[in-house]
Amino acid sequence: MEHIVIIGNGIAGVTASRHIRKLSDKRITIVSAESEYFFSRTALMYVYMGHMKFEHTQPYENHFWKKNRIALVHGYVTKVNTEEKLLHINGAPDLNYDKLIIATGSKPNKFGWPGQDLDGVQGLYSKQDLELLEENAPNNTVCKRAVIVGGGLIGIELAEMLRTRNIPVTFLVREKSFWNSVLPSGESEMINEHIREHHIDLRLGVSLKEINPDENGRVRSVTLETEEEIECNLVGLTAGVTPNIDFLKDSGIDLGRGVKVNRFLETNVEDVYAIGDCAEQHKAIGNRRPVEAVWYTGRMMGEALAQTICGNRMAYNPGHWFNSAKFLDIEYQTYGWVFPERKKKENEAHFHWRHPKEKICITIAFDKHSETLLGINTFGIRLRHEIFDRWLSENKTIDFVMEHLIDANFDPEFYKNFESQIVSKYNSDFGKSIKLKKKNLKRIFQLG
Repeated sequence: MEHIVIIGNGIAGVTASRHIRKLSDKRITIVSAESEYFFSRTALMYVYMGHMKFEHTQPYENHFWKKNRIALVHGYVTKVNTEEKLLHINGAPDLNYDKLIIATGSKPNKFGWPGQDLDGVQGLYSKQDLELLEENAPNNTVCKRAVIVGGGLIGIELAEMLRTRNIPVTFLVREKSFWNSVLPSGESEMINEHIREHHIDLRLGVSLKEINPDENGRVRSVTLETEEEIECNLVGLTAGVTPNIDFLKDSGIDLGRGVKVNRFLETNVEDVYAIGDCAEQHKAIGNRRPVEAVWYTGRMMGEALAQTICGNRMAYNPGHWFNSAKFLDIEYQTYGWVFPERKKKENEAHFHWRHPKEKICITIAFDKHSETLLGINTFGIRLRHEIFDRWLSENKTIDFVMEHLIDANFDPEFYKNFESQIVSKYNSDFGKSIKLKKKNLKRIFQLG
């Protein structure tokens, strides 16, 4: 019986294992050092915040794996011998494979800062990071102040987590505005305001110089490039992640930032594949990055590769870009491409509306010549994924989007609607006379 071995039990690896089992009788083994059972990584923050217990982050009962004949090995792969098709594992016996799927995810970036390996300095990615955070910052008596380095989604999550325990937070962001490498200026500035309103000491345009120890080798303070010193008991390094592939050096597998793969997620070595955060496309797909550290793309890669493993060779085809996140209590959604000012294409125009009082806004990108929809960002307004996916596929114009904007709204009943104000500002900005249509379920669900 062909033996499929998967290194990593995150969303990509587990999805591959489940779909291989649905499609075949192959022998399947998952190897992971992080945890015995699969858990939802995006839910870790809610464990620290007291909203759930760790076992609640596990989507499957513990007996699921035995019932579905998926063997679990708890250990750390130290070396891959592709010639003998053999894994050397710290904590478990060596393991032979017929086909190997590498799904080892990411690890927090470190940039060689002095003191970055001190006790009290950590990232926020793994189950072990969560356990370490409970030790380093259980309350504001043990942790009198935390400093977070890096202004991305993990950084804002960590800040929110710490504030739920009333731990003062200083947030160091190298850019002049929060996440302005991704968000247009109007959105980025709104998030700056929102972070500060939550009593987080947001420092923009500053860089970390070094992390200073106390006499016991724990973090005592940080020094900025300006020579300002900030006393703290915890430093959270959240300046992005990088593929977790160090153990693959000298394996003969082609590596770049991640494990190099083609559209079929195949490496240069026969019977070896890579999926999820650790995989790097030889050529980026459209405007996507070669390495996609996003939950849903890991799931899609796992589904596609399972088909290939089971004899139905299938390319990874992620479709239109989309993502969602939370900035404290503001929900964010994006569909298609809305670039910040410094990355905008020559043909890209933006329409931006922001509520005069609440932290709610929308930015729509469109082609300035054809007026075709390119993408949309919303903060504080929920949208129907399938509607914008359809409109992007059908190359709808921004006038069409404005006219039918109410169809895309997915906010719960009794929420305020802002479509009329949005269309009014669009008409004013661009000299149009668009009239908003009423919501129509037949249009939304393409009935009749």
